[in-house]
Amino acid sequence: MGLLNLTGLHPLIKAEIKWGLNSHAQLKHRTHWDIGSVQGLANYCRQQKMTSLVDFASTGESDGRSRKGFDSRVRRIVLEISNGLRCVYYSPADTKEAGFIETEHFGRRFPKAQSHFDLAAISQQWLRDVLWEYIAGMLRSAQCPRSRGPFDYVRRACVELGAFLEVDAPQGGHDPTLLGAEHAQRFAADLLNRERHSLPSLGIVRSDGKPSTVTFGSRRTTFVYARKLMLDALSSGQCAQVGLDHTFVSALPTGGKDRKVSRNPFTDEVARALADDTNLKMFAANFDPNDRGLRDIWEAIVATGRRCSEIIELRLDCTGRYRGLPMLWHDQTKVGNYNEGIRIPEYLYTRLGERRDKTLASFEDRNGRVPNPDERKQMALFPTDVRSPFGDLSISYGFFSSSFKEWVDGLNLGGSVIHQARHTMATKLLAAGASLAHIRRYLGQVSDRMAEHYAKVAPSDLDDLLSTVWVAGPGAAEPGAPLFGGLEPLSRAEAQALAIDLSRTSTPAEGGVCTYQPVVNGDACPWKMNCEGCDKFVLSGADLLYWRRKQEQWRSYAERAPTDEIADYLHQTFEPTARAIEGLENALAGLGLLEQALALDLRRPQDYYQRIWSINFRASDLAAADSDLLEEATS
Repeated sequence: MGLLNLTGLHPLIKAEIKWGLNSHAQLKHRTHWDIGSVQGLANYCRQQKMTSLVDFASTGESDGRSRKGFDSRVRRIVLEISNGLRCVYYSPADTKEAGFIETEHFGRRFPKAQSHFDLAAISQQWLRDVLWEYIAGMLRSAQCPRSRGPFDYVRRACVELGAFLEVDAPQGGHDPTLLGAEHAQRFAADLLNRERHSLPSLGIVRSDGKPSTVTFGSRRTTFVYARKLMLDALSSGQCAQVGLDHTFVSALPTGGKDRKVSRNPFTDEVARALADDTNLKMFAANFDPNDRGLRDIWEAIVATGRRCSEIIELRLDCTGRYRGLPMLWHDQTKVGNYNEGIRIPEYLYTRLGERRDKTLASFEDRNGRVPNPDERKQMALFPTDVRSPFGDLSISYGFFSSSFKEWVDGLNLGGSVIHQARHTMATKLLAAGASLAHIRRYLGQVSDRMAEHYAKVAPSDLDDLLSTVWVAGPGAAEPGAPLFGGLEPLSRAEAQALAIDLSRTSTPAEGGVCTYQPVVNGDACPWKMNCEGCDKFVLSGADLLYWRRKQEQWRSYAERAPTDEIADYLHQTFEPTARAIEGLENALAGLGLLEQALALDLRRPQDYYQRIWSINFRASDLAAADSDLLEEATS
């Protein structure tokens, strides 16, 4: 009948249930409350003569009554109402005293996170207050983080520090006036020792209740955020208020440089196993019984090289044809701008179209109608069935990653992770002839260095690639003009043909490449190896560092010139060479190889002390020497 019987309930709990129903109805992303579960909650509260849901939900027991008497649906209702009521019953000052903070007091609510942020794991009141003020300051700031990550990190640092002070410092660290530099130094030494021997943490526990193991990442995070928190407290005057000596703050160590460990691409065996149709069917059958699209997500990640979250959070109408080409529109900014388009294979376009039809059918089954245009625009391609009555909330990354991990473990593929698909795509693109600039643009990276982090370049491949970048030398009519056919990427066949052609039409010279065919064939140089004044001499990408050094040398000569006239003469003499160097840098930058060319010195050490021509032999001389040796041996 849609009616609730609240007769006989305590007036406060009756008001709480009414408030909870009204608040729940206004949420955009909400769970499903059936009328039977709400009535069951009212009946239970009446039988147990309860006075408030907040106390019962926060303690888990009240007057001997346990929450185990609730089923899962009723328990979910209780928690949602009580979590919302905390912002009503507690002021910000009250939350500080009680040992937690509510983000909604500051107008903030992070994605897929509650407003409640518990600080009770920190036993020292002064440390908890310092942390509360720090978090409150971040929540009030215009540069407030977009997620709860920084708040979790700084809380973890305080839990680690508080747990150590509890067992090592005087009075358990509860009196900050007794703390000095030696206590901060012992804290750092203890955590470093736990990292080195993989020992359990003093304060952090896992979801299964076991202590968390201290790793390089967790230790570094603790040092970084503990020092950041205490420096903020020192500058704001909180340390002086609680009586904490500044030597304790200054003795807290820095986290050190982060280890940027790049994952390797999938091996051929692993890639074949993860793309095998039988294994993919097993993935869908065993880990996706409700058909949320886990297989479709994985195939889209493999085919596009997108980040996992970019595929999971695709919108319903994310695909389309433009001039006959299938395109995928997604968000590369991580802030909800679904305006980046890439081409996708035909089979993926068809698969995502089938997934869209399933999502629309699910919406119609749940709501008894088709979505209107505004709802369709907001709908997710892979919606969750939790807190998403209109299908606008995607499944969680945790759900997909945990399912993927169990699937990979079942296939005995070692430590393969989702993000390796992105590294594999970048490496395949590079092997197919794409430059780092093209890879960076396709993957949505912010710099060539980040693209290089994903694309695995073998040293020999990079050597060959830099050697094919040619510009006219100082003696040419247009020094620095590109001679390698532009900045477009080459196919594998074109690259192989170019490498063969270069070996036939050029030979190494000091600081570049000689293209004069008689010299290439082994004859003597008619211009007495005056390469810098020869129009047959070109600069390659492998020589950029050599010419950078030459440029520095000439500038040094000009600065030490005795007169301005001599300095001007030196600048004018080197001007064609400077133009050639600038053209080479522009060509390398256009291909995304400038940083690599500056980082690699491809010349041998002896090339800088004597000309290459002085250690070369003509092919005819070698053949004659071989025939003379053969005659001596036969005689």
